[in-house]
This record gives sequence, C-alpha cells and structure tokens, in this order.
Amino acid sequence: MLSFQKFPLFLLTVLFLDIGYVTGKKCIDKCGHVHIQFPFYLRNSNTTTYPHGFDLSCTPKHETILYLPAIPINLFIKHIDYQTQKIQVYDPHFCLPNLLLNLANSSISPFQYKSPNYDTDVVKHDVSFFNCSSTYSSSCPIFQLDSDGDFVDPRIVSCTKELDVLSVGWMLSYDDLNTLLLGWSKPNCTLCEAQGMKCRFKNNGTSGETECFICKTNKLATPTIVLISSGVIIGFMLLMLLVIALLYMYWYFKMRGDDQTRIEKFLEDYRAMKPTRFSYADIKRITASFKESLGEGAHGGVFKGMLSQEILVAVKMLNEIQGDGKDFINEVGTMGKIHHVNVVRLLGFCADGFHRALVYDFFPNGSLQRFLAPPDNKEVFLGWEKLQQIALGVARGIEYLHLGCDHRILHFDINPHNVLLDDNFTPKITDFGLAKLCPKNQSTVSMTAARGTLGYIAPEVFSRNFGNVSYKSDIYSYGMLLLEMVGGKKNTNISAEETSFQVLYPEWIHNLIEGKDIQVNIEDEEDSKIAKKLAIVGLWCIQWNPVDRPSIKTVVQMLEGEGDNLVAPPTPFDSSASSRSNAPTRHMNFELEVIQELE
Repeated sequence: MLSFQKFPLFLLTVLFLDIGYVTGKKCIDKCGHVHIQFPFYLRNSNTTTYPHGFDLSCTPKHETILYLPAIPINLFIKHIDYQTQKIQVYDPHFCLPNLLLNLANSSISPFQYKSPNYDTDVVKHDVSFFNCSSTYSSSCPIFQLDSDGDFVDPRIVSCTKELDVLSVGWMLSYDDLNTLLLGWSKPNCTLCEAQGMKCRFKNNGTSGETECFICKTNKLATPTIVLISSGVIIGFMLLMLLVIALLYMYWYFKMRGDDQTRIEKFLEDYRAMKPTRFSYADIKRITASFKESLGEGAHGGVFKGMLSQEILVAVKMLNEIQGDGKDFINEVGTMGKIHHVNVVRLLGFCADGFHRALVYDFFPNGSLQRFLAPPDNKEVFLGWEKLQQIALGVARGIEYLHLGCDHRILHFDINPHNVLLDDNFTPKITDFGLAKLCPKNQSTVSMTAARGTLGYIAPEVFSRNFGNVSYKSDIYSYGMLLLEMVGGKKNTNISAEETSFQVLYPEWIHNLIEGKDIQVNIEDEEDSKIAKKLAIVGLWCIQWNPVDRPSIKTVVQMLEGEGDNLVAPPTPFDSSASSRSNAPTRHMNFELEVIQELE
C-alpha cells in the first residue's frame, strides 16, 4: 500500500512510464539493451521506407543481430550510437578473430570500419591469423597486425599460420578486444539527433533525402495523459502545501511557548550552576543562525549568541567528531564539575545527532593572545600590574584544577588562546578538550600520544627520557605563557628570520634578567620588579626535568610575594652553565612554605 507522502511520486512515475510506452511503440523499438530506430528497423515491421542493409532481428535471448547480404555470418550488435552513427559489433563466443576472418575479404556496405579513438576511418593494414589449437586448449585463432613492428606475440611461436590478409580496414580497442566498431554515413541523421528530434526519409524515400520530425505519438499523449495527470498532481500538491502550512503554524506557536519554558528552566539551571543540554535548533536560535562569528579555531568556529537580554554567550561549534568523541566528552564531563572564578563556566552543550556545541559566557575582551605585545605598544600592552594579576589568576585557576576538585584535572593545553579575559580582565581558563582526570594521590599519568599546542608542550610529553608525564606538564605550559607575557612575543608565531629566537627563547629571557638585552625597556622600578619576578617564575616552570619545576601552589606563593628573594635558575644554553651545575636547584624556595610533591 502506498504511503500518503509518496503518492505524487507514484503518479509521476506512472505518467512517465506511460508516455515512454506510447513513444516507444511508434518511434523506438527495443531489443535487450539496444534501442532500435531509423535507419535501423526490425525485420517484422513490414516497412518499405527504410534503407537497405539496416535490417535487424531480435532473438528469444534478446540478442540484436544485423544481416548483411555479402557476409555469410550474423553480426551481433552491442550498442548503437545514433548521434555519432556508430555501432559496436561483438562475438557472442568471445572469439573475435573468427568474426574478423569472415570479414577479411567481404564487403560490409553500407558500413565502414571505424577507429575506437578517432572519428575518421581507420588506416588499412596487413594481418596474419594463426591456428594455435594444438598448443592451447582454445580453438580461437590468434592474429597479429603488421603495425606491431618487430613485436612478436609469444603465444604464436608454436602456432601454425593459417592465413595472411592484406589491407584490412578494422582496428580494435585495447579496452575491449571483443568489440569491433562500424559506422555509417548515409542516411545522415546526426543533425536531427543533435536537435532532439527523430529522423526519417523525405517523400517516402523516393529522393533518398532525410528530414527531422517530432514523433506524433508525443503530441497525442499530451492532452490525453500529460494534462490529466498533471492536473491531478498539481491539485494534490496544493492540498499537501495547505496541510504543511497548517502544521507549520501549529509548530511555530507551540515552539514559542516551549521556548519560554525552556528559557525559564535554563535560568534556574544557570543559577544552580548546572550546564543545560540544548538541541541543535536551540543553538541556531541562540546564535541567530550563526550570524556573528567570533573566530575560527582548530576544533571549529565560535559564534556570539544571546540567551536573554542580559545573558550573552559564546557558542563553540565543534567540527565533525572523530573517533569516539573523547574530546567532547572530556570537555563536557570536566567543565560541568568546575566552578571557579578563573575557569570558564560551561553554561550548556549540544549533542544532537552529528552536531556538537559548547556554550560559554561571552567575554568581549577575547583571549590573552590579543594582548601579547612589548611595553612600547601602548595600544595593546596592558601594563605590568595588570599582567601580574592575569598571571596570578591563571595560576590560581590551575591550582584549583590540580588541588581543588575531587580529582586532579590536568589541562594539557595551557596557552594564551585558552585564557579568556572578562570585562575586568579577570583571566578564565578554557578549552578542556585535551584534559585528563586522575586521582589526587597519583602524580604521573599514562598517555598514548602527545597532546597540546606546539611550543607549550612539556618535553616529557614528547619523550619519556625527560621524565614521566604528570601535573608538572601543565607547569611547563604555564611557564611558557609567562615568558611570552614578559617578552611580548608570540612563541608559536615566529617568522622565518626569527627561527633562532624561537629556539633560544628562554636564553633571551635570561639575558633580560641579567641586563644583557635591552629589547624590553622598562623605566619604572616597580614595573621592572614585576617583569623580573614573572620572568624568574616562568624560567623555573620550564625546567626540562619535571622534578625541578615548582608545584602550582609554590608558583602562586612566588607570584604573591615581592620576589626579592627569587633567584633565576641556570640556563642550559650558557656555556658556563656546567660550572654552576652543582648549584642547588630549589634554593629559591627556601623562604617559602615547602610543598611535598605527590609521588
């Protein structure tokens, strides 16, 4: 039984089938897959207005056979191309040489041999046939053309030459060695075919000229079938459109009521600090169909949205989820449990079919990456006091992730792009797609592949020769962030001329601290103390050996202090560093609270 929705398609199908049947009855016959029309005709058509030599027959097996008086065998037709006026002849027993032997000295009029690759007639050449039945089980002869030059088919070495034929006019396709191509020039119907019309003899063939015409059966079919069926279909479609319009109006007003209910529920969840699950339709409505883009990241685009007049959000649309979607699960599962002033709050998420999205608070100042600039760039530089507050806020956010939750949360992607700034430039850590949870009594974690952003990934994440992967890997990334804030340079955006700078970035910071580099000019003494403190803390955080890096709690204490007692670690790039290799690695912590590391 046909479904209601598929009924118009059914009527169209019946209509076209009916038209095709009427058309085929008068203008086109068919035998198997071969369409038969002028100048070809079936023998049982009893017509006298078709040209001689184009008569066909259709076997009970639906094989199309062409009869030529001068040839003692039947030609089996594979395909007829009426636009180029060519036919493909084949041997049903897959022994084309037998067919070629019979055609060698026979006339194929009104047809000519055609090349499979060109529209012109083929060049004539000599050919030899060999009988290899004593060597091979097949009784099909083998032939060789004189155009093959010095090449000798290895199969004919032990065979007996059966016949030499001179000046044959056929050529075979290398793609199909069982097909021979023939063509005809008269009657010429190429112009009619190009115009989409049929061809026939003019004046019943008395003059031999042809003319183009439109099949009469098409005209007869139009008023009787096409118009009636079209009227039924159009009326039915108008009825369907009316039903759809009514359903849409019902859905529209119902959704408006549902939207209000959904907003009220969200506001309750918002106050309860719980993320809300949105549908994809909700996401499109919140972002006004993704009208305003805030940027494009490695994992997808970010768009500005509005939940209400007072709540602006940023919606991150994730690209197609690869593998088992661990990044999405990590971010939703991790951020749904986090509530800290220095960590972005997840307001909601979307997991609707293949659509994945994360909804956060909107921060008009964007990311910290926008404000990485040297002090002399007054339009971008935030000031050393503000940079110190941002650095301390990020450290407190990491401290909360490492120590303040039920499980230790390792971020693995601390970088300026993932630190957002609110209206008061309070930093918020975001993007937990690569985060990993582990028990607090476990310091090292297992990893199957490196994760993070190039330039901020700790050495042990790349190679275990530097130590085990642990929460100290986040300390390294944070240290690189501090050094970028001090130097006002972007560690992952260095030009080709500055390649050496990227490699020796820590050494450059060392030189700044020791006064060997004056690229950063700081006139105020208090600002100089802040810059030096941030630089020293950053250098300690990027020590190659994870054991030599301070814990995040120690980092917070160092940043909260005056920094007068902080001593820079030795630089591994200095040639004199070996003479200082016996210096204690943790003497800068002597006046701070000793934090026992979890092993």
